[in-house]
Amino acid sequence: MKKKKFSFGEFFQGLGKTFMLPVALLAFMGLMLGIGSSFSSPSTIDKFPFLDHTFLQVIFRFMSTIGGFAFTYLPLLFAMAIPLGLARYEKGVAAFSGLVGYIIMNLSINFYLTETNTLAKLDNMREAGQGMVLGIQTIEMGVLGGIIVGIIVYLLHKRFYTIQLPDAFAFFGGPRFIPIITSLVLGIVGILIPMIWPLFAMGIQAIGDLIQKAGIFGPFLFGSGERLLLPFGLHHILVAMIRFTEAGGTEVVNGNTISGALNIFYAQLQGGGPISPSATAFLSQGKMPTFMFGLPAAALAMYHVALPSRRSKVKGLLISGVLATFVTGITEPIEFLFLFIAPLLYLFHVIMTGLGFMVMSLLGVVIGNTDGGVLDFLIFGLMQGTYTKWYLVLIVGVIWFVIYYLVFRWAIKKFNIKTPGREEVIEDDVERSAEEMTHGKKGRYDAARILAALGGKENIADLDNCVTRLRLVVNDMSLVNDAELKACGALGVMKLDATTLQVVIGSQVATVKNEIERIMEGDHNE
Repeated sequence: MKKKKFSFGEFFQGLGKTFMLPVALLAFMGLMLGIGSSFSSPSTIDKFPFLDHTFLQVIFRFMSTIGGFAFTYLPLLFAMAIPLGLARYEKGVAAFSGLVGYIIMNLSINFYLTETNTLAKLDNMREAGQGMVLGIQTIEMGVLGGIIVGIIVYLLHKRFYTIQLPDAFAFFGGPRFIPIITSLVLGIVGILIPMIWPLFAMGIQAIGDLIQKAGIFGPFLFGSGERLLLPFGLHHILVAMIRFTEAGGTEVVNGNTISGALNIFYAQLQGGGPISPSATAFLSQGKMPTFMFGLPAAALAMYHVALPSRRSKVKGLLISGVLATFVTGITEPIEFLFLFIAPLLYLFHVIMTGLGFMVMSLLGVVIGNTDGGVLDFLIFGLMQGTYTKWYLVLIVGVIWFVIYYLVFRWAIKKFNIKTPGREEVIEDDVERSAEEMTHGKKGRYDAARILAALGGKENIADLDNCVTRLRLVVNDMSLVNDAELKACGALGVMKLDATTLQVVIGSQVATVKNEIERIMEGDHNE
């Protein structure tokens, strides 16, 4: 078999995908933390005295404690999730090796600091850039330390998981060799990190300085950049950098130095202290004008300009997309309806998203978390009290709704953009179009047909999914039939390079991926 060339597109696509596993857990834990902290805060109890009950308060404090789990152990979660997500075989071994590697690396750092007499005293760790990780005093690298371990473990796994050792050592060959080689390599890495970490810190600080020095434009740059990277699936990397590293700011919370906008927010929320506007400037509040109001307005405009005879056929598609963005902050089902056919409208959307971040920051709104939907608005805005200025989201949101609706309606009609319900209809597709428009709602995707449109089983080198997309590596991109994939209900097809492919499905993507895998494995029964 011809050896496949290394593809940066494939690697970074996969790396961005692996971020979704810990981030999804973090989002859920954040909701628990938000509910627990809001109902146990003195201001909420003052407004709702019936909450001041011992049993209820124990439950709310328990939720806050559990909700803080992902924040506390986030670097370890990344160290395990990255090799788990990138490895194509023996995924369990890859994740286990990530755990081993992360602990070994920090033990080695501790050893180096101890041997060189640079291990700071406990009351001076913060100033020395050190902290406690799993009970080990080490260099405070935050989530970047977990990412470094995850990538190294993946590369070791890819190189050695099929290794054959001499008969005398055969027991240690194959997958069992991965945690062994991980221990050795990450042990050495742990010795080297204290020597080279200042360079990493300078790079992160440079990005942070660029955003911080941008002043009021910092949130704008972040919000716009995230939307620009979204079509390529690389936005998770920028988001992770701002949320979890010094690039998103550094503050002292309850005597601990916390880096990353989301880390700062959760630490302040858990500690009951004031919420930092400079941290929330990069969080949920910036998305809310666009996610809760702008994109639903765009969907309404697309419905109104659809051909009258086809409005009923596109209604289900648009409603499901609106619900996804309004409730959960999943925007692709709406964005990919106009991204490919109207790039200038998407550029308008990019700018408006960045402006949403900037305006919320200028108005002093302090609503954190990750999703930007109505759940974040209620839990981290409304329930936390008026100091969050949640009411300003509604005022700005109405303005965003009007602007989006007028711009989308005007542009679609002016330039005859073929948004859903306006495209030319092929005669053979007339009868089935109504059913296909509601694929995502009913979950009735034809996995066999999608697999055929991807070039068949033999053309799939790797198959996975994120929140809304199939993420694939194919052997021959020319065998991929874009038109057929869209006829199957796909919202968009992204070809990142010669072998790396993304197919935007929507919220049912996991079901589609699992069904395709069953067909490929020969376990599918008609």
